[in-house]
Parts: sequence; structure tokens; C-alpha cells
Amino acid sequence: MEQTLIKADDYVTLWGIIVVWASASIYLEQRYSWAAKISGAIVALIGAIILSNTGIIPTASPVYDAVWTFIIPLAIPLLLFHVKIKRIWQESGRLLIIFLVSSIGTVAGVIISFFLLKDHIPVLDKLGAMLTASYIGGGVNFAAMAAKFETPGEMVSAAVVADNLMMAIYFVALMTVPAIGFFRRRFKTPHVDQVESGSIGEEGKTLAESFWKRKDISLKDIALSVGTAFLLVVVSFKVAEFLDAAIPSGDDVSFFINLVNGLFGDKYLMLTTLTFLVLAMFPRYFESINGSQEIGTFLIYLFFVVIGIPASIPLIIENAPLLLVFVFIIVVVNLTVSLTAGKLLKYDLEEILLASNANVGGPTTAAAMAIAKGWKDLIGPILVVGTLGYIIGNYVGTALGLWFSGFM
Repeated sequence: MEQTLIKADDYVTLWGIIVVWASASIYLEQRYSWAAKISGAIVALIGAIILSNTGIIPTASPVYDAVWTFIIPLAIPLLLFHVKIKRIWQESGRLLIIFLVSSIGTVAGVIISFFLLKDHIPVLDKLGAMLTASYIGGGVNFAAMAAKFETPGEMVSAAVVADNLMMAIYFVALMTVPAIGFFRRRFKTPHVDQVESGSIGEEGKTLAESFWKRKDISLKDIALSVGTAFLLVVVSFKVAEFLDAAIPSGDDVSFFINLVNGLFGDKYLMLTTLTFLVLAMFPRYFESINGSQEIGTFLIYLFFVVIGIPASIPLIIENAPLLLVFVFIIVVVNLTVSLTAGKLLKYDLEEILLASNANVGGPTTAAAMAIAKGWKDLIGPILVVGTLGYIIGNYVGTALGLWFSGFM
């Protein structure tokens, strides 16, 4: 058992820490220029890393699972209620290309990393398959590949720790890139410029405080926002669950049938699709609701705290420091390929960073980054494109795993 000041089953205290620190991060971002420059998301994440690595809170708890299971699905529709449907489809097409290019960067990174370290890390062929699938899709793919290749449990645990720590570090890096002059001079940044221009004339206020201006909101707004979001989550998840069971999947069915199952049986893709449909059908209803973006963003800040908690530095140093090197090479190559290709294809810096984030962290962390940065027009598109990574990740991971096995 993990020896920490707060125990994993002390649910009230852990919920309190997550909510209070998320609230403090938002306050600091809107009150102090130093916090605004690094963003409240990074404040939340770094604070969580400190709390878990100093033994105050555990690195695993059902409370954190609840954030992934309930909070994230609820936040997604809330944050999409005020987006423009037409813009989503336009941006999704652009993002799909750079997302696929970024996926090539993941594959290149895994191949390079595998051949550099295959003689030093056990079962690296299996771990390579898991991390390829995960860094194109997400955690669901990681678990699927671990089961498929029957990876030893202790290596799976070590890979999870390395992945968690690298994701936290990488998220901080991606959030910092748009503020670095080197990248601002070499890439177009229309979404950053739009957010920054919105703060002109707001003397004495940070950029975040200017962006999140006070709005009129009623009890009815809160009720309709939360109630509608919950309804969409319940219906979407039930429909996806039914279709996942009804449509065959696995090694004994064709690629096309597996693809159909992945498209219609994925709960997050179904949630995003159903939300888009009701937005198109009832635009006036959603335009009349205030506060959904603010509520959804607050929920996302709880997520920022939670993704920093499992990043245990002592665990990775003790168990598998070379695995951290392995995943580090993968993300560096991914980002290098993404930036280079994005520059050649004339993509905006924001699109490139979100595509890379969607690969390495999945659509939820990419959407969270877009929310934290105020890139509203890219939230919906990156959710759509990033979710497709769940579908293709397992196929690419399986192919690489089988190829790597010939070198072990």
C-alpha cells in the first residue's frame, strides 16, 4: 500500500483537494501575471505533481477514476454548446491531415526508440506495440494492446508510470510553446492572436481575466446546461454500449467491421456526434443558455489536477528509468515531425500542437489544452479528429508489435 498523508479511500478530502486546487489555479491565473503567462492549467498540473511526489496524496484512487469516468464526459457537451457547427466541419478536415502526419511521427519515434533500446529493456516489442497504439489513440488502446500481447504485469505498471510522467511533462511543454518567440516568429498563430487581441484595453487585468468576462447567468441556465449535458452523456453512452455489443469486433472479423464497431461503438465519438446533431437541430435553444462554457471549463480544471497526480518521479527512478527515455524519444520525434510537416503544409501553430497532443494524450487532453488556451473554434474539431485515433491506434500498434517481435 502507498504510504501517504491522505489515504486513497479518504474520498471527501481528495475531492476537496482537487476542487480547491483547481479553483486556486483559476484564481491565480486571473490575478497574477506570472500565473497567466504559464496558464492556470499548468499551475494546476504542477501543483498536483508536487502533492503526489511529496507523499501528501496517493498516486491512485477511485476519486481520480471518477474524474475520468464522469467529469470529462460531462464537460465535453458543455464546452460544445456554443460552438459553430459549420466551423467544426471545416476545421476537422484540416486537423485530420496534420493529425495523421503526427501519427506518422509517433510511428517513427517508436521505431527509432525501439532499435536504440531493444537490448536494454525487456519485452520492448510488446511495450512498443502498447505505446504506439496509445500515442495514436489513448489509454483504451494501451490496455487493449497489453491484453493482446500478454505483456507481463510488472512491465505494464512501469510503462504506465513512465507514460503518466511523460504526459504531464509533455502537456506543460505544449502549453508553453505558443508563448515562445522562436515559434511565434516561424508559425502563424491566429487563435493565439485572437485571444490576445481580446484583452486590449483591459488595463490592470491578466489575459485570462479579460477572456473570462463576467456574464449574466440564472438558475435556469445552470439547470439547462447541466441537465442537457447529463442527458446527452446518458443517451450517447447507452447507444454506444448497445452498438458495441451488436456489432462484432476482434481478430476473427474483417477490418471494415472492426472499423464500423470502432466508429459507432466508441462512447466519446458517439457523445461528440450526438452533441453536434442536437446543436444543428436546436441552435436557438443552445444560444439561449449562458454559463455552459464556464461550467465545462471548471470541470476541465479538475481534470488538469488529476492528470498531474500519477506522475510519480520516485517510482520511475526506482522501477524503469530507461522506459522514461523510451517514451521521451517517441514524443520528441512526434513533435519534430509534426512541427516540420506543419510548417511545410502551412498549418497554424495551434493546429500542430493540438494534433500532437491528441496523438500522445488523446482527444480529452487536446480539447483541455484548447479550452485552457481559449482556442474555442478548435475544441470540437480536435475532439472529432482525436477520437478517430482510438480506431486506427490498435491496428498500427499490432502491426509494429508483430514486426518488432522478430528482433527480440
